[in-house]
Parts: sequence; structure tokens; C-alpha cells
Amino acid sequence: MEVVVPSSAPTGASGQAPGGRWVVPLIVLVVGMFATVLDTTIVNVAIPAIQKDLGASSDDVEWIVTAYTLALGMVVPLCGWLGDRIGLSRLYAFALAGFAVTSALCGLAWDLPSLVAFRILQAIPGGVLPVISLTMLYRIVPPAKIGSAMGMYGLGVVVAPAIGPTLGGWLLEHTTWPAIFFINLPIGLLGAVAAMLVFPSIRPTTWPKFDFWGFITIAYGLFAILLASSEGQSWGWTGYRVLLLFVSGALSLALFVVIELEVETPLLDVRVFKSWSYTNSLLLIIVVSIGLNAVLFYLPQYMQEGQGLTALNAGLTLLPEAFALVIMMPIAGKLYDLIGARWPAVAGLLISAYGTYLLTDLTPATTRMEIMVWTSLRALGVALAMMPIMTAGLSALPPESTGAGSAWSNVGQRVAGSLGLAGLGALVSSQQNQLLSDRSALLPAGDTGSVPGLQQLVDQGVTGLYGLYQQLQVQVLASAYADVFLVATVLTAAVVLLALMLPSRTSPAVEQPPPANADVVATEFSESVEPTALDTVEPAVLDTPAVLDTVEPPARAAGENRAHVPVAAGAGRGD
Repeated sequence: MEVVVPSSAPTGASGQAPGGRWVVPLIVLVVGMFATVLDTTIVNVAIPAIQKDLGASSDDVEWIVTAYTLALGMVVPLCGWLGDRIGLSRLYAFALAGFAVTSALCGLAWDLPSLVAFRILQAIPGGVLPVISLTMLYRIVPPAKIGSAMGMYGLGVVVAPAIGPTLGGWLLEHTTWPAIFFINLPIGLLGAVAAMLVFPSIRPTTWPKFDFWGFITIAYGLFAILLASSEGQSWGWTGYRVLLLFVSGALSLALFVVIELEVETPLLDVRVFKSWSYTNSLLLIIVVSIGLNAVLFYLPQYMQEGQGLTALNAGLTLLPEAFALVIMMPIAGKLYDLIGARWPAVAGLLISAYGTYLLTDLTPATTRMEIMVWTSLRALGVALAMMPIMTAGLSALPPESTGAGSAWSNVGQRVAGSLGLAGLGALVSSQQNQLLSDRSALLPAGDTGSVPGLQQLVDQGVTGLYGLYQQLQVQVLASAYADVFLVATVLTAAVVLLALMLPSRTSPAVEQPPPANADVVATEFSESVEPTALDTVEPAVLDTPAVLDTVEPPARAAGENRAHVPVAAGAGRGD
């Protein structure tokens, strides 16, 4: 059955919900996104506690993070195909429930191998949720409200990692490490139930063939590159294992591109990169993500190792940053709807670069208040820039390519985050060794009297010299991390030129009045979809889900002021 819907009727050509009825479905999407992103930062905070409790070495315990990252990279390319075969609505609900259950299994782990195995299982739904959430957002929200919706969506993307250290620190201080996984159970199950109620299940109309060789090549390519970047520090960046992984991974990805250009149903459409607006936005997001990861990873580490703060106090120091993100994200979305992406992105990147530059003054004497001010200022810039950049890129793609664009965006952020932290980690290690060597060379050999106070420390024996060594370590650590923030500053400032190439909206589109038969057509469309339990009460969505799991409508004929929305066969019967 095909229903003809006028372009200005309550249900548009893309199936967006009228008025504000997209808000509740969007909140359900944000819940899933928030849970998956929050889990990453909470686990990072809990690594020392897990290591101590399970009696694992520092190298072995890192596989809790590494295994999750590797599995995630292999799952993300499958999201588009799974959405077409299962249906986006159903896939989202299954993935959120699966994430909750696998999180509980992680909390029940009895040793390190079992925890790593459960983390691999957790990565399967954890990789699906961010990709399909963004795809569904573009199917639900009217184009005129995309900026505002992305501002809300950004609460899961950016705010979750910002509050992760605080929540993780609080849980570790008042409970044990399994609590960081158990907290996902009620959130995930309630979110899955809400998804089943808000999004009606509609049978997908397409059954694409699985691109086996495309999956093999991109899965191995991402696996090899992520593994090399994760283990490069311990294996040695010039070692044959790391070099072999990087080279073979790059060749595998190159072969993937060739395959995707030839097959009829590509696993991930590489043609999205023909759009300069999308490619430009992805480059910008990668740089912003590297800077964000650097601050969220190294700053709490410095406060705990260099200043002796607990995980909770270090998290509380970064909490104002989260508040700044919460305040600015919706504002950035509104600005995008009004003036486009260019100027919010430019202003945000400049503010973010300045805030990151302030962090280059990090010293052992830096106060918590200074860190709060610097990170909050930086967060305002990140929030102002990130969602307009991401929205501009995805909006430049045709509707049928939104899923591929979302998947590539997620892959880019994951790979860039891993490679970025690996590169910055190598810089930290190199700078620490160099700075320690330089400072040691300043001490006069055999002449302790020429340095005030040094002879007294020598007279105290090991105790006195150990105190001097600790002070020297903190100074070196602060200097090395300051260099990391300087690199992040330069990268952020450099891409302002790319931000100037983003589209700028000069005037909103003129809305046409609805035709005389709009109500009749809208009623016919609504009756073609079986309502759910919430469809009789606000705010269920009658006309949104039809597009979630169906193919894109065909293009309009010239001069035809209407859109054809295909409804899946058997849509009225549910599943």
C-alpha cells in the first residue's frame, strides 16, 4: 500500500512528527546514547580498583578497555545492515536491553578473563546504539528543528563523558566496582520498554544482501589499527608487530573501499565522502574529539597522581565542565536553527582553543578553582561547536545516506580517539623521559653543597632523596601534560579555517500553507500504522515510525507538491 501525503501535511515527506511530538522519542534515544557513552568513562575511572580486586597486572587489566574498543570497531559497520534487516525500532530496543543485560554480566564477573569476555559481549549492543540513535533522530525530527534536537542529543555525546569521572568516583568511594556496571541495568531495561512503547514495530521493506567481504575487510582493518594504537606503547611503536598491524590494517581498509564501490548493496557507503560538507564536518569532529578525550583522560589522571586527589574529588573538580555543557548544548542547537553551523562552530572552536591553551599553564601549584574555570570555559566552546558541526555534515547528505554517515562518524570518532590518545601517550612518555634527563643533568656531580638544601636531603638518606624524587616526578608530569594540551590547542585553532567552510543559513525556508485535503491524507496515513499502547495518550508517535523501518520515499516529480511515503507491507499487523 502506498499513501500519498502532501509535503506540507502534518506528516512530511520524511515522516517527521508534527509539532513537538518528536521530543519524547528523542528523549528515549538520548537515554540509550547516554548510557553507552557514560559507561566508557566510568570504566576508565574504575580500572585501578578492578586491578586491585582481581589481582591483575596493569598490562592485563588494560584489556578491559582494549577488548571493548576492538569489538566496538567491528560491530559499528554492521549497524546499517542490521537496521535494514531487523528494523530500526526493534533493533534499538533489543540493543538497549542487550546492553543492560551484558552490563550486569560484567558486574557478576568472577575474574579478569570472564570480565574481558563479558566486555566483548557488551560492545555488541554498545556499538549499535550510538549509530542507530543518530539515524533515527534524522527520521523523526522535522528539518527545521534538527539543530534543537541535536542540542538535546549532544547531552548524551558530550555531557555523559564529562560527568563520568564524578559518578564513577562516587560509586567507587561508597560501593564496589561492580556497581559501575549494575547501574546500567535499570536504565537500559526501562529505556528498552519505553522504546517498544514509543516506537511501533513495523516490518522492514528491504532485505539487503550481506556484504561478507566488505565486512571482513573493514572489520580486520579497524581491528588491526585499533589494536596497534592500543598496544603500541607497550609493544614499541617501531616493533614489527605494531608496524605489521598498521600496514595490514591500512591495506585492508583500502581493499574495503574498492569492494564497496563495486558491490550492489555496500555495507557502508563510501560515496558519502563525495560531499565536502560531510567530509569537512567529520574532520572537524575528529579534531574536537581528540581534544575532548585528551582533557577527560589526562586531567583526572594528573589530579589523582600529581595532586593526590581521590577519584571522587577529581571528578567533582570537572563537574562544572559538565554543567557548562548542559547549559550551552541547547543554545548551540537553537543557534544552528537560526544562523546555521558556520559561526557557532568558528566561535566555539576559538573559545575551546583558548580554554585548552589555559591548561598549558598546568603546574604542581595549580589550584582546583583554576582547573574548574579553565575546563568550564573550554566546555562552553566544545558545546557551541560540536553539535552544529555534526548536524551540518549529516544534513548535507540525502536521507537515504544518513545511516552510512552516522556509522562513518562513529567509526571516525572511535579510531581518531584511539589513535589520538595513543599518539599523545607516546608524547607524554617521551617528554617525561626527556624532562627527567634534563633535570638530572642540572644536578652537580659530587658537589651537593652548590644547590641550597640538597645536602640536607642527602644527609636524610633514602627518605630525603625519595621526597625530592617525588617532587621532581610531579613537576615532570605537569610539564608533559601541559605539552599535550599545547598540541590540542594548536590542532583546535588550526581547524578554524575548515569551520569557515561550513554552510551558513541566511534565512529560514518559507512554510507553505497546507492544502485543503491535508487532514484527510494525514488521517489515512495514521490509520495505516498500528498504534501502540501510548498512541491513545500523549506523547506517542503515530506518524513518525513509518519511516524508521521503511525505505526512503521516491523523489517528487517536477512541479508536484506532494510526497509519496511507502508503507511496509503488513505494517498494520505489527510483528
